[in-house]
Amino acid sequence: MNRKLAIIIGLQAFLIVLLFWLLVFYGKDEFETISEQTEEEIETISRVANKDGIAVVSVSPAAQKQSDIFTAQLKASSHQASISTYGNVVSIDGLIELRNRYLAVKSEIDVLKASFNHNKNELERFRALNQDNKNISDKVVANAAATAKADETKITAAESNARNIVDSMRQLWGDTLAQQATKPQASELLQALISNKKVLIQTTLPFDAAEPQANSSITIAPTAAPSHTMRADYISPAPITNSTIQGKTYFYHAVTNELRTGMQINAVTATSNKKSSGVVIPNNAIIWYAGKPWVYQKTGDAAFKRKPIQTDIEVENGWFYQGNLKANDEVVVSGAQLLLSEEFKSQIMNENDD
Repeated sequence: MNRKLAIIIGLQAFLIVLLFWLLVFYGKDEFETISEQTEEEIETISRVANKDGIAVVSVSPAAQKQSDIFTAQLKASSHQASISTYGNVVSIDGLIELRNRYLAVKSEIDVLKASFNHNKNELERFRALNQDNKNISDKVVANAAATAKADETKITAAESNARNIVDSMRQLWGDTLAQQATKPQASELLQALISNKKVLIQTTLPFDAAEPQANSSITIAPTAAPSHTMRADYISPAPITNSTIQGKTYFYHAVTNELRTGMQINAVTATSNKKSSGVVIPNNAIIWYAGKPWVYQKTGDAAFKRKPIQTDIEVENGWFYQGNLKANDEVVVSGAQLLLSEEFKSQIMNENDD
């Protein structure tokens, strides 16, 4: 009896194992079929297609609204290219010395002229007395004439000396500073330079750069602290070139107590002859990928293409750009990161399929 029971239990165990194996075998195919159907039924918000080697992200207008994807039209703009250059803070000791010499000579001329006028009047008086029955001798008249002539010669020499000093000023400092330095009363600019309330700066521009305009300015910063910028106003061309940088030199002045004579400065000026046309890319349209800036251009009601741009020229509220985008083109200004995620999610799915 025990043997029969053992056989029955063994058969039951065998049948249970067999049924379990059949269930697993046929249930696997059933499960895979259900999974495939489920995946096919999942609706994707966007799809990515490849057209001529460029990925195009498609998002329906309804999905765009739901995902807060918005675009803006690019505006035309023009830009006068700026030039980065170098300069240095210049000592005005030489200008002050020439000014003092000039003013001293001018004072000497005034004294000589006063003496000459006095002696000339005396000469005329002596001549009148000499002609009036020789009330004064010819020798006295001759001495008075010689004195007046000597004064006149000294005046001519002093005036020549003054002109030479002015010429030296022009050769070293240019017409504008020379004119200000030869005035008896120091101008506001010259007084500020002398009192160290302002500093004199010499910059060098390339030979093909446009001439700075009156009342124009540049942005300067110490070479050792390029982020510490300040404004410098144009004065005039500088007659002497920089010994290390070849180009056209100009004088500027800046209100600062932080720069010292001899300091090297960086300068940025918009005195380029070339004016370029392009568009302004808004700041909120730019996304960064692989260390480069990109934008998504809307190429249809539901189509977007990612395009590279350059961010070399910063302007107000964005970047000036010349390239494969033009005025009135639409770029994504909200939701660009979602499009980027969708684009690369599609790439990952394609790699998994492979």
